[in-house]
Amino acid sequence: MSKNWRPATQLVHGGTTRSQHGETSEAIFLTQGFVYDTSEAAEARFKGETEGFIYARYGSPTNDMFEKRMCMLEGAEDARATASGMAAVTAAILCQLKAGDHIVAARALFGSCRWVVETLAPKYGIECTLVDGRDLANWEKAIQKNTKVFFLESPTNPTLEVIDIAGVAKLANQIGAKVVVDNVFATPLFQKPLELGAHIVVYSATKHIDGQGRCLGGVVLSDKDWINEHLHDYFRHTGPAMSPFNAWTLLKGIETLPLRVRQQTETARRVADFLAEQPEVAKVIYPGRKDHPQADIIAKQMTGGSTLVAFELKGGKDAAFALQNALKIARISNNLGDSKSLITHPATTTHKNLTDEAREELGISAGTVRFSAGIEDSDDIVEDFARALKSVKA
Repeated sequence: MSKNWRPATQLVHGGTTRSQHGETSEAIFLTQGFVYDTSEAAEARFKGETEGFIYARYGSPTNDMFEKRMCMLEGAEDARATASGMAAVTAAILCQLKAGDHIVAARALFGSCRWVVETLAPKYGIECTLVDGRDLANWEKAIQKNTKVFFLESPTNPTLEVIDIAGVAKLANQIGAKVVVDNVFATPLFQKPLELGAHIVVYSATKHIDGQGRCLGGVVLSDKDWINEHLHDYFRHTGPAMSPFNAWTLLKGIETLPLRVRQQTETARRVADFLAEQPEVAKVIYPGRKDHPQADIIAKQMTGGSTLVAFELKGGKDAAFALQNALKIARISNNLGDSKSLITHPATTTHKNLTDEAREELGISAGTVRFSAGIEDSDDIVEDFARALKSVKA
């Protein structure tokens, strides 16, 4: 496989391993275990003296193809595919920490990600400090002698804030800490955290990588040394492995990732521009617009906009519900990155477990709505919003 292939080619051919049958499509190896010709061969495999698979919880040929393809796209040395995006986040953080260690995390996180660092980690003696990640000074102030991990999303969920990844990585390197970036909103097409200095990247493959609402999946990517030293044993013994069937489904989805993301991004841009001109809308946040609060950072670290739009309706929850209920194409769902346009009200769904104060701190109001663009005709989507807004009182 050529290292010089561009992303669209990598995502069709990268990491492909064919069986003796020479199949065109990747094969699904639905097996729990593997057999050996001799006892000596089994012993050598378990000792690591010969290459090969041992047990599906550790890896399989189908999962291996997905991991290699993601490595090519991300520019990573190694990866592990997980059963879900949250399995990837939890494994990436906990595998390298122990009681007495400290996490600094951006406060703007998906609800479950925030629960992992704010609630789960402290149960095992791991401290956590949440900061406003938009200001590098806040990251620096939060550093303690025991700080081992910096964790962030960029753009964030759901308000699409953008964090200076290179700046955070520089601070982490000064103290020997690791930066873990959840890159799901940017996709690996628009942002390369490893090139910006991050050490570990995680994805919910459930989102854009599958892209068609079919299955769960996640992936952790880093260099070989970190994978072997920290993630390898954690992964083998705690069992967050991806199903080979899901790995195959994701391999099929990833082939069309550039085509889908390009269409979704163009639609999201058009919707953002349309909404920004509507009297019922208080504000629009979209990484492709010049009025984005972190437009200067976006210009430095992202090569495209986003497939998502965050906006706030003046009429609060009633207006948000009225809009969502009136839409005919965009469907109400807490997922994103799907080929179908989706819309959700974060305050009552993905971030409902946060306190009112925490939501206010993050800029999530009763009128905040998050739209995920699909691959439908963008004219139809804009017309759908125009019609639905008629049911909303400013």
